Amino acid sequence: MTIVKNVAALLAVVLLAACAGPSKSTVDENAGSAAGAQGGAMSSGVGDAGAGQGSAMGGSALGGPGAAQENRVIYFEYDRFDVKSEYNTVLQAHGKYLSANPASKVRLEGHADERGSREYNIGLGEKRAQAVRNVLLLQGAASDQISTVSFGEERPAVTGDDEEAWTLNRRVEIVYGP
Repeated sequence: MTIVKNVAALLAVVLLAACAGPSKSTVDENAGSAAGAQGGAMSSGVGDAGAGQGSAMGGSALGGPGAAQENRVIYFEYDRFDVKSEYNTVLQAHGKYLSANPASKVRLEGHADERGSREYNIGLGEKRAQAVRNVLLLQGAASDQISTVSFGEERPAVTGDDEEAWTLNRRVEIVYGP
């Protein structure tokens, strides 16, 4: 019975941390001030701005196994979860692919850099995955085709204690499969 109470308490803390987190660029008390100063105006990712950007992608280059890795990773600014307009073309292509292939499934894996508490980073990774999910839904994907998971800081793309490493770890990875 004690284990159930502990698990419930942990889930409540994670949910509260996810809900209480800032929605725009703010600095976590554990973070360095230089990185926080890099913020700026970001697009929601659903407009037409940047529609001509990105690499040329056909439907077959996207979906399943043959897709290029750079077309499956969406990067974020420090302490933010709004999708940059530079990813509009990539997400439009994924949304159209999912719409045209209803049997396809995608998992959106949210990640954060190592700064901030573990609970905060889990919440931030989830918000990032949900932001990408919302764009894909607007592009025609069905909700039952998309699942989300947050790994927070637990699965870094690269190790390091500098801005370059942190930039590569603030991401959502689009993973096709069952």
